[in-house]
Amino acid sequence: MEKLRVGIIGCGGIANGKHMPALSRNSEVEMVAFCDIIEERAVKAKEQYGTPDSKVYTDYKELLKDETIDNVHVLTPNREHSFITIDALHAGKNVMCEKPMAKTYAEAKAMVEAAKETGKVLTIGYQNRYRADSLYMKAVCEDGELGDIYYAKAHAIRRRAVPTWGVFLNEEEQGGGPLIDIGTHALDLTLWMMDNYEPKMVVGNTFKKLGDQRNTGNAWGDWDPEKFTVEDAAMGYIVMKNGAVITLESSWALNTLDVREAQTTLCGTKAGADMADGLRINGVKHGRQYVEKPSFEAGGVAFFSGGGTNPEDLELQTFINAVKTGSELTVKPEQAMVVTQILEAIYESDKTGKPVFFD
Repeated sequence: MEKLRVGIIGCGGIANGKHMPALSRNSEVEMVAFCDIIEERAVKAKEQYGTPDSKVYTDYKELLKDETIDNVHVLTPNREHSFITIDALHAGKNVMCEKPMAKTYAEAKAMVEAAKETGKVLTIGYQNRYRADSLYMKAVCEDGELGDIYYAKAHAIRRRAVPTWGVFLNEEEQGGGPLIDIGTHALDLTLWMMDNYEPKMVVGNTFKKLGDQRNTGNAWGDWDPEKFTVEDAAMGYIVMKNGAVITLESSWALNTLDVREAQTTLCGTKAGADMADGLRINGVKHGRQYVEKPSFEAGGVAFFSGGGTNPEDLELQTFINAVKTGSELTVKPEQAMVVTQILEAIYESDKTGKPVFFD
């Protein structure tokens, strides 16, 4: 079967750490084009992952002119996600866009509309949905074992792990700090488990209490306070239209030992679940409290043929299947759009000191 031809736009950290390795392990695709504003990065990517005749670009619009390219991976700073994705969709490409979907809800909504207009496949890189514990928890929720989930927590807390490379500390390029970087994963997981994408109201606060400090003990070396233009922590309180409540906590730097990232806690009418010490399900049976801990040590099922079992491999295979056979996406752009809508509202609430209400 003919391989899907893939173009990479943005050859930085997430491309090298996640997308290109996963693509290289998949027999149904080949990487034929690499674009980066720093040409050396695109050249290096081509040498490591490209076909003999793959091309290098510094302007993504030139890459999109290649009519033989089927899929594009948009792996740039957040500011560029929306317009590159929209241009790619209108150029006839299917798009895997790295998270978060966009800096603003308006941009995310425009991406969804472009996908509908063009009929092309658009998905967003929330790979934590494909972890074994996440897939098991989702099955528990879909089976109704938790009942009505009316309270949840989205956890994205680091003690001292501020990313000091790239443009992570640049508000203009990224749109924010830990909230939009890792809080987005935790919120996505939580909304997906609840299958609830109808927010009513959000109130939130962001903090920059540690970003100006030096001798920080940071996992990746001291950050430069002069370049730290985003928050170092952010918290949100989200009320859904059905009355359910979500608390969202995120930090790159916070004086706490309760460190948890890309996790969710769910409280339902029949049982609860969390990821604090592996996946745990709690409830009451026969008048007694219980805690169940599923084991993930044994090999799991192969969810997709040829897709492997790593989250990034499953994510990629889901995208490929949707492109080739029209199968259902795990991460739908309409869902990712709501994540962006809520994150934007938390930032807005912090700026105004008021709750943000949705229509």
